[in-house]
Amino acid sequence: MREARCGCGALTVETPDDPKLVIQCHCTDCQRRTGAPFGVGAYFDRNDVHATGKSTAFARTGDAGRTLENHFCPVCGTTVFWFVEFNPDFVGVAAGCFNDPAFPAPNRSVFERSKVKWVTVPEGVACFDATSV
Repeated sequence: MREARCGCGALTVETPDDPKLVIQCHCTDCQRRTGAPFGVGAYFDRNDVHATGKSTAFARTGDAGRTLENHFCPVCGTTVFWFVEFNPDFVGVAAGCFNDPAFPAPNRSVFERSKVKWVTVPEGVACFDATSV
């Protein structure tokens, strides 16, 4: 099992050891959500992820026109996990919340059309101009 948590520790998520998919997302919404040039989400089967603590939800329409529901800590504001309309069987967890330097690298890079020019993507990662699904 792995544990992801927000900055203050009030919201935690337990997941299986390895994600099904790790996506480096360069969409403008992830850039705003993270305050960084991209976000990295680890995707797990929804039934295998267990959250503890209170979260506040914020639903938005993403760059591909589909709904995403972000869950963040109401105390410190860290986005910890989210649900996506295009794949209701999965939950995304912010990779940085695992605080694990050995965490698996991304295997997809999406919304490359809005990627910040100085950002590089690891070799061998499948790249998509928009979404991959």
